[in-house]
Amino acid sequence: METGVIIGLIAFFVGILLGLPLCWVFVGSTSIALIILDLPKSFMAGTAYHAIDSYVLMAIAFFIFAGNMMSVSGIADRLTRFAYALVGRIRGGLVDVGIVATVFMGALTGSSLPCIAALIPILVPRLERLGYARAYVTGVLCSSSFLGYLIPPSVPGLIYCLVAQQSVAAVFLSTVFPGLLLAAGYMLVNTVIVKHYYKPSDDVPELPETFKETAKEIGASFWSALPALGCPVLVLVGIYGGICTPNEAGALAVVYTAVVGLFMYREMTPKSLWTSALTTMVTLGMITLLLGFGTVFTRLLIRQGVGEALMDLVFGFSQNRYVVLAMMNILLLVFGMFIDGIPILIIVVPLILPLVTKIDVNLVQLGAMIIVNVGLGVVTPPYAISIFVGSRLADVPYLDLVKPMMIFLLFVGIPVLLLTTYWPALSCWLPTVFLGPNIVGAY
Repeated sequence: METGVIIGLIAFFVGILLGLPLCWVFVGSTSIALIILDLPKSFMAGTAYHAIDSYVLMAIAFFIFAGNMMSVSGIADRLTRFAYALVGRIRGGLVDVGIVATVFMGALTGSSLPCIAALIPILVPRLERLGYARAYVTGVLCSSSFLGYLIPPSVPGLIYCLVAQQSVAAVFLSTVFPGLLLAAGYMLVNTVIVKHYYKPSDDVPELPETFKETAKEIGASFWSALPALGCPVLVLVGIYGGICTPNEAGALAVVYTAVVGLFMYREMTPKSLWTSALTTMVTLGMITLLLGFGTVFTRLLIRQGVGEALMDLVFGFSQNRYVVLAMMNILLLVFGMFIDGIPILIIVVPLILPLVTKIDVNLVQLGAMIIVNVGLGVVTPPYAISIFVGSRLADVPYLDLVKPMMIFLLFVGIPVLLLTTYWPALSCWLPTVFLGPNIVGAY
């Protein structure tokens, strides 16, 4: 490996440790390497342009915009009522409401932060009054937040498809079972440990006592939430029914969400709509810069043989497929402790594609594995964006959230990651059923 590449990598990691904006870390590291290697600087402009010259970015923008509007449209209240009607009778069911609500919100927003931004202000104060520890409820919601990465549509899934050139529909479907398995595991663990974080209160909402009344409440809450639930149905039927492309489905989601928020629930105002648009533009600008300049840095590393060096290093340790996959998981989890998910996808995926091709791993399964990894990184200290945001929104110290979150990570997150890694059918069976083996490939 040449000196310029080594110095560029050192500059990259130093920039991360100093907390510099990742976009400029990419630019600076690439520039230093190009200068030392005496390569043409025009490489940066051309590569960055081709990286962002993709229709998938339009789909990302639309889904982010729809997700931002969800947070200000009154949808979260309806989803919470419906979730409580479904699971409110289970021990710890009020906390399970938050888990179920993140599944619904994840299907609507495709991301993690809108879930906790919408649900923490609604659920945490109410559940605290009912006797649940504030830090525990916040920790559960933060731990569940990345379910938005796994329940389609998924922004990380779109970025993986953009980088790895895979079918959007196949990757979307590949994460459904891992996402539902995580949600079920979180609810099971919550049922077991919630007694340590709960002191009964007299303010618990009354649930209907008879089967008829229960069915009536579930029906009423479902009817209230039906307009909100119509959005993911519209998107998924459109994509998997071959009616529209992911871009067109994203545009439909924006229009549908705006209609629901402005004219049906009437809780979204023109001002909040404009704020959602501004937030979307800022977020998309960040993603575009990261994608463009991150691709430049990654392409330079690949051209200089870093991908081959990584493959030689891994295979020098072991050529066993299971060991290689375990090493990839460790690498991704460690990256996730310090770097946000989108840069990981941009940096790591191109570097490991030759490696996974060598050990004959299905690229749709790889997408599911990486997206689960990226999601776990969102909730893994020290750098965990969901913990930072949850701590601020709920006014709970960072360290108070870590203990309950680590329980869910160790007893649910890691086991599901291992299942996704070593049981290909978990991620590949559903897309094969819907799209056929020609799209998904052998697994």
